[in-house]
Amino acid sequence: MSRCATVSRILDEPVSGTAATATTWLLLEQPGPWGAKALTSSHLDPALGRALEAAAEGTGVRVALIRRPGRHADPGRPSVRQVYAAHVVPGNVWLHAATTRDPHNLLDLDFAALGAGDHRSFGAALDGRPHQGDPLALVCTNGKRDRCCALMGRPLAAELCASGVRGVWEVTHLGGHRFAPTVLVLPYGYAYGRAESHTVKEALHGVREGRVVVEGCRGCSAWDRPGQAAELAVREAVGEYRAGVLSVVRTEGGASLRQITVAHADGRRWRVTVAQGRSLPPRPESCGTALGAPPRMDVVAVRALGTTALAS
Repeated sequence: MSRCATVSRILDEPVSGTAATATTWLLLEQPGPWGAKALTSSHLDPALGRALEAAAEGTGVRVALIRRPGRHADPGRPSVRQVYAAHVVPGNVWLHAATTRDPHNLLDLDFAALGAGDHRSFGAALDGRPHQGDPLALVCTNGKRDRCCALMGRPLAAELCASGVRGVWEVTHLGGHRFAPTVLVLPYGYAYGRAESHTVKEALHGVREGRVVVEGCRGCSAWDRPGQAAELAVREAVGEYRAGVLSVVRTEGGASLRQITVAHADGRRWRVTVAQGRSLPPRPESCGTALGAPPRMDVVAVRALGTTALAS
């Protein structure tokens, strides 16, 4: 059977509006092998993994495991682990870092506050501080979740590291296996599909300059999938590539057709019509699964609404 990523590429399935949704990403270093559900099938204490899943549910926080690229011999439990938290909603974007000797300390976090953009518990529980290093590129490589992620993601992570790119980590799950290799770039939270080394490098360079690269972009995880497609459509329609200046402020309509209002920090607004359909012909959404018709977001129209006066 053909790999899911190969079929998706052959069918030229669009990547816009396919990113995972999360307002805040919480990343915990866990080297060694990962299972399909890595929080409970790795060398992390499975009871802790279940507790983290429960704590994050409904808060907007997405928890994932990360590890350094390279060979993954079984090292046992590391003495010190890297932890990151990133809030990706424009107007309050931040990336904080910490280390911990006991990952159970993550249960002291206020997940609801983290999801809403309040990082104070990250500082209190883990002595977290603003990340001063390079932006992060998280490459999905979990072959136990989908073989395409390992076969395509691990070589990409290795290539990036070999070429001197800093801030590269392997990550357990970003969704959308059929778009492998998939990458999430932090702090702004834009995901990329069918990623190549040059695209990831340009996206990381863009972060340093405060801009978004739209080539191969699946969307910003801060928004739901229709909102992701709408925001990217506005960027391309008006040539606005600065990070943090566009927000999805209203969604109207039914299941098949949405009217999305996208607002600019300078007061401009646009109404974006997004049709939610199904990708045909049927294709596997993941390797080894039955054929399906995954959702797709098609932008029908982008219409300027004028400018809203900014508060003084």
